Amino acid sequence: MSLILNLILMNKVENMTSPGHLKSKSFFFFVATVLVFLISRPASAVLTIEVNKGVDAGIPIAIVPFGLEGVSDLPHLPADIVESDLNSSGKFDPVSRETFLSQPTDLGSIQYKDWRLLKAEALVVGKIINLGNGQLEVRFRLVDVFRERQLTGQKFVIPENRIRKVSHQISDIIYQQLTGKRGAFDTKIAYITAQGKDPKRKFLLQVADADGFGPRTVLQSNEPILSPAWSPDGNWLAYVSFEKKSSNVYIQNVWSGERQLVSEYPGINSAPAWSPDGRSLALTLSKDGNPDIYVYNVDNNSLRRLTRHTAIDTEPDWAPDGRTIAFTSGRSGAPQIYRIPVAGGNAQRVTFDGKYNAGPSHSPDGKSLVLITDQGNGFRVGIYSQEERSVRELTDTRQDESPTFAPNGEMIIYATQKGGRSILAAVSTDGSVQQTLRFQQGSVREPAWSPFNRKL
Repeated sequence: MSLILNLILMNKVENMTSPGHLKSKSFFFFVATVLVFLISRPASAVLTIEVNKGVDAGIPIAIVPFGLEGVSDLPHLPADIVESDLNSSGKFDPVSRETFLSQPTDLGSIQYKDWRLLKAEALVVGKIINLGNGQLEVRFRLVDVFRERQLTGQKFVIPENRIRKVSHQISDIIYQQLTGKRGAFDTKIAYITAQGKDPKRKFLLQVADADGFGPRTVLQSNEPILSPAWSPDGNWLAYVSFEKKSSNVYIQNVWSGERQLVSEYPGINSAPAWSPDGRSLALTLSKDGNPDIYVYNVDNNSLRRLTRHTAIDTEPDWAPDGRTIAFTSGRSGAPQIYRIPVAGGNAQRVTFDGKYNAGPSHSPDGKSLVLITDQGNGFRVGIYSQEERSVRELTDTRQDESPTFAPNGEMIIYATQKGGRSILAAVSTDGSVQQTLRFQQGSVREPAWSPFNRKL
């Protein structure tokens, strides 16, 4: 969800200067950052993941190139993808292939002493068999080197064009087996890029694999697109488009392209957020005079106002149990996080640390909120613990925005400024792992991580 959008739009509200509204310093900072985005150079589809910081002692793992039977050439090799996935998590330390003493492809050909010499604790071997008619059989085995036994393994029968997907699934299985946490490599990310300059500037809503491969344009427009949000089933994106020269909210099927205009009321239409059951959207609307939180029912198109306050209420996000909505409000004099029951009632303030907390997004288990916080060090990604009732900074940059959790709750993706342009980055929930998702050119903003149960 985009705080930039809301602050820019809200500057046009007549009572912007009334007590309790967002501070002008924050507004002008975000206007400046969005202008950088709007005049950026053409964006490239090529993305690389750089691990800036990992755990002190990652799990030593050797991923052996899979054997090929009747397969002469593949555009993507599973062992390469699995190694890249596990390395990017920051929790594994892949053994260099240059040191391999052998290259087994099944359990029977493993010489365990070879891998103990390399200090590998885990070993991945596999094989790809051509079944004909464009079908492949992919087998893999994960082995405990010191106990000399298989931990897990699986066989997949797939068309050739799904080799990357099954490789990410293998990474997920290995990750869960060795860390106890579900992997999120076989998921998607949505984000916004800008191409060109006025008068030919274009904005793209794009979806790619979690590792940035295979970007696909869902929507292209000559006007800004902002605030993409995934539906719980991973089939729809809600977003804000300015294609009619004002902010309107749409939902669009990622796979079929089916598109529906949800909200085009006079004034502000922004910050869509799906309910956990996928039947409703929380929105920020100013149709009744002041920006407030509303709930829109997707099934019957009904609308219900949730907040009523003279301050600005924006950036709603549903709790995983669907009972409450967290949102940003200026009602305390500066942006802070509040919570209100979906059934209606009084809003309660959540955050008190620092002079600025905004853009809340719940963790999958509902135990924490990721947000943007300013505790005197600039706008950084922070995490609020529901149990400890405190905010802790996770990043050391100064211009972060739009943080959302991975569906397994292990990582947080966000946008930040580096080298004069906007890039995507990720950080673990404990701050121990940091990644940069670097496009070769241009600026990228407003990332959103897909849920697990998306369409295959």
